[in-house]
Amino acid sequence: MEERLKQSGDGIARRGLVLSTLMRLKQICNHPTQWLGDGAYDEEDSGKFARLREIAETIGSRQEKLLVFTQFKEIIPPVEKLLGEAFGRPGLVLHGETPVAKRKELVKKFQEDERTPFFVLSIKAGGAGLNLTSASHVVHFDRWWNPAVENQATDRAYRIGQKRNVLVQKFVCRGTIEDRIDQLIESKWQLAEDFLGAGGEINLTEMSDRELLSLVALDLDAAMKEGATS
Repeated sequence: MEERLKQSGDGIARRGLVLSTLMRLKQICNHPTQWLGDGAYDEEDSGKFARLREIAETIGSRQEKLLVFTQFKEIIPPVEKLLGEAFGRPGLVLHGETPVAKRKELVKKFQEDERTPFFVLSIKAGGAGLNLTSASHVVHFDRWWNPAVENQATDRAYRIGQKRNVLVQKFVCRGTIEDRIDQLIESKWQLAEDFLGAGGEINLTEMSDRELLSLVALDLDAAMKEGATS
């Protein structure tokens, strides 16, 4: 990547290279299949999938409900399949291609049907304007660049009428780009302040080559630790 950054210059080509590289790495963190496109989605190949099953089985045993947010539409079907197996019942999905009229029906079903245990939503389509207070658990399957967008999505379960405590979990693959983005989002370090744009998003494309290479470098020690998805 270092050589490609040097060749790309300082303009649109460089920004495109940075964004496409970061997106591929984030896809691999979710599941290698998401980047490979082979359709396998074997659970043992993704710490996130394994952890999500554990969480879902615990929530199901308590007869509670779960919201899962992701930025990637293509990861929604395999996540839906895994959750259906873990809960033993089907749930709901919503993304950018879901008709507006149907969205209201889905929300109503999730809110009123006790046998609908989970809702998987793309963070852009389902992260605002919906009341999903029947859920007491929220999982962010992958991190968004803008913490305000994540918080807005989490607030779907915190709306007026929520009478339960809501547990929020954010999946991060340790030692990877996700881990470093998480540090930028969550910390008050000067680096985060320097690269936080007016809209609240981290302007990763404006980092220097050295900072970008450090951002994408894999920390094998952290990645190989047991329970490397937090």
